[in-house]
Amino acid sequence: MDSQGSNAVERCGDRELVVTRTFDAPCSTVYEAWSQADLFQRWWVPKSAAGISLVSCDLDVRTGGTYRLGFSAGGSNIMTFYGRYIEVVPNDRIVWTNDEGEEGAITTVTFEDRDAQTLLTFREFYPSREALDEALQGSAAGLPEQLGQLGALLAGQDR
Repeated sequence: MDSQGSNAVERCGDRELVVTRTFDAPCSTVYEAWSQADLFQRWWVPKSAAGISLVSCDLDVRTGGTYRLGFSAGGSNIMTFYGRYIEVVPNDRIVWTNDEGEEGAITTVTFEDRDAQTLLTFREFYPSREALDEALQGSAAGLPEQLGQLGALLAGQDR
């Protein structure tokens, strides 16, 4: 797979979702796109989610740090997602909580060097089968498009 390659999306058991993709960029570059707010904002919202924008993005990507993302659908209401970083190893892994509800997942993103490419593995572990089912119909459904947008950003094609 390359930066425009496909995603492998797999449901693992009742409570885990795993998405993998290989990018034509070194781990440090891919990690920066996940850890620097100005880059993250450029690819995180699927373009197909017409009318939804990421209006605020606060990322303190370090073990014990927090994040807060504010989304707008064009009105004055802002939907906020937030959590804390449980483990951060630069260029290797980021683990965070999704604290906005009782059914929030624990998310782990790993960055594996593959000869100037990066194998990214995105794992979400949900507290219940129902929470995973709901995510697969909602936010997780956009992951392939989001990672495609990240690939475009890394290839310099999102300008």
